[in-house]
Amino acid sequence: MTSSVRQSELSTFISDVEQKLDQVVVDGSDQQLFISSYLQGHFAVMAGQSQVQDMTKVSQLDELMQNSLQQAFSNNELEPEDQQQVWDLWQSLLA
Repeated sequence: MTSSVRQSELSTFISDVEQKLDQVVVDGSDQQLFISSYLQGHFAVMAGQSQVQDMTKVSQLDELMQNSLQQAFSNNELEPEDQQQVWDLWQSLLA
């Protein structure tokens, strides 16, 4: 598989995730909006980093996201229940 095809797959994944997170604004509950907005903040930064670093794989972006979220959670940015909901949402977006 060529680099341009893999880049396209990563770009498509980023676009799909952005659309799904944006849809929560329309359809989601207050809690879902909170969780998706939190994840979206991390995602926007890490998606940008993946492009700057010329990453081509969704797995590379996943690693960035996991590291970013883990660091935030170790700083007690969210309550444990909210942390789990953010992890669950991220995993569902990867599926």
